[in-house]
Amino acid sequence: YNGETEKNIDLILSKSDDNLVISVKDYGCGLPHKVKDKLFKEMITTKGKNGGISILDNFVLDKSLISDKEQSEIITALAAMAALPNIEKTEIKSKLSLLFHKNGASWINVDFSEWGTSQQNVFDKLKNAVIEKRVTELGYINSRGLLSKRSVEPLQLWFKSRTWYLIAYCRKAEDYRIFRLSRMKEINVTEQVFERVLDGFEYDEDNTTVMTAEIKLRISPEMEYRVYDEFQNVEKDDDGYFIVKMNCHEDDWLYGYIMSFGEYAQVIEPVRIKNIIKEKIQKSLKNYL
Repeated sequence: YNGETEKNIDLILSKSDDNLVISVKDYGCGLPHKVKDKLFKEMITTKGKNGGISILDNFVLDKSLISDKEQSEIITALAAMAALPNIEKTEIKSKLSLLFHKNGASWINVDFSEWGTSQQNVFDKLKNAVIEKRVTELGYINSRGLLSKRSVEPLQLWFKSRTWYLIAYCRKAEDYRIFRLSRMKEINVTEQVFERVLDGFEYDEDNTTVMTAEIKLRISPEMEYRVYDEFQNVEKDDDGYFIVKMNCHEDDWLYGYIMSFGEYAQVIEPVRIKNIIKEKIQKSLKNYL
């Protein structure tokens, strides 16, 4: 009813052969076009498995708020989660694929595991510690190579730049800290439960206390396969050498990474790091004299 006509509904009874036909006519604005294809759609309910009711395929999904694109994104997210190391494998992805009628091959395959090595149980222990909110004791090797004992409240596992980290509240430092999983030793998940949640913590690369550096390297063409594997912005000089830039934390890992190129790489900038590499190479040579 649109307010412009009388509120009348006409019921018309007629006979067709041996059948009685009832026709209904109203004076309203009518149904929206988008729902007209739903009229007289068969709706049958049967007893469902393990209780409940079962209805026609797709009926609920046709009425749901989950679009076709969103269904695909859910399946993709579950596929990515299943690729995490030591994640318990379930049938959730398969069940939702059947429910959404999306049984085709996924457009992406994610695998975080390393080539040629078996996954250790570090990730699995920390995952459970985060989920169950259990205080964890661990030995940690810092950027200076010093081992210290830590008691932490694990809050979140974090994957950044091909490396896994743990964001946790360190009881020793009385502050949030980021720990690299590869530097952890002797992990012990205790029975002690904590209440803290990850609230208000944001990793700010501009304000981090860890020293960062922008390095410019000149790399020989013999290392072309590594250049394109490990760097994004790549240029070439007139001699065919690669000129690359990298911005990362400055520590012994960085120095070792640059030295891993051996005779095929040279630090152009900054001069300070160039001198550090030179000094380390000279010290390394003493091991072979």
